[in-house]
Amino acid sequence: MVRGRIAGSLALAGLTLSACIPSVDAPPSVERAPPPQRVPQYSEPAPRNEPPPPRSTPPVRHLPPTRPAARGDVAMPRTARPAWEARPVTPDARVVAEQSYVVAPGDSLRRVAERTGAGSEAIARANGLAPPYTIRASQRLTIPGGRYHLVRPGETGIAIARAYGVEWSRIVAANALEEPYVLRAGQRVLIPGDPGAAPSRADRAAAFKLDIDDILTGGEPAAAPRQAPAKPVANPGRVLPPTAVVAAPARLQGGFVWPVDGKVVRRFGPGKSGERNDGIKIAVPVSTPVHATADGVVAYAGDGIAALGGLVIVRHGNGWTSVYGHAAKLLVQRGQSVKRGQTIALSGDTGFADQPELHFELRKGRTPVDPQSQLPRR
Repeated sequence: MVRGRIAGSLALAGLTLSACIPSVDAPPSVERAPPPQRVPQYSEPAPRNEPPPPRSTPPVRHLPPTRPAARGDVAMPRTARPAWEARPVTPDARVVAEQSYVVAPGDSLRRVAERTGAGSEAIARANGLAPPYTIRASQRLTIPGGRYHLVRPGETGIAIARAYGVEWSRIVAANALEEPYVLRAGQRVLIPGDPGAAPSRADRAAAFKLDIDDILTGGEPAAAPRQAPAKPVANPGRVLPPTAVVAAPARLQGGFVWPVDGKVVRRFGPGKSGERNDGIKIAVPVSTPVHATADGVVAYAGDGIAALGGLVIVRHGNGWTSVYGHAAKLLVQRGQSVKRGQTIALSGDTGFADQPELHFELRKGRTPVDPQSQLPRR
């Protein structure tokens, strides 16, 4: 999605920024990747998510001040780095032909997956197997064909999707992934699409677009065997590595509070022109402190969704997540624990904001919930 800033009264300056808008078996040991079978390596450069290099003379900024701010206007912690950029993914999926397999004595579902190269979850779905996925000798199993990527420690769903030029949401659907959507090292993930054809430019561009759902379902790195989730840090100066697995709190502590004190200028649901709003917009002056709506752990802090500008996502437990967008300054890091009422950002007009405001969402699982149905009445 493209957002423009037009300024002109004393001088003419333009700057265009391209960006993007808005279980299974017990964890196995890490396995060696089977040799790839002519999976194409794509030489087409991936779309970039960062602005172009700065010019010698910065763009002139004019009124009105309520125009959307550029991504570069978001002040972020120096160490901020998305988890999906920490571990590059090699598109070395193994192409598996659809076939039948006769279970041998001593076979387990995971062993069948190792022998055939298909994912154990895909085999279970194709044969109607339910946990604990018991199979018996001489049983004939259908092995679903396709290309299967072997997940390595530290890889995220978003990074895998970008490596193959496939939208992460398509991979989620193809593998029937469910909450909490955290991949595990050694898991074989089915990559949809024609294994013999390179993705189109449109497909690759779509793979590099992000929305809140992508971050919630594909932003956590796969854990190595016996790797425990990292304990949240209370001090923003102590940063967890982006490959660390960050677990959400087990349960929600108390209720929600308003993140800022301001006027709701746009409500939850469809707008006048039919566009969907997954949260509410609250008008506040620039640099207003933005408070955590409840205790939780920061799952994301960055500006990877151009429409929302500076963005913080906090997990609260019991499947609840809160989202804070259009911030001018981010004050927390991924993996940091926060308390209800703690200042996590300063408001702004970044992203595609219509004015200085806060975009605020509450989600239960992947489903957006009207925040005003959960917040205290004022």
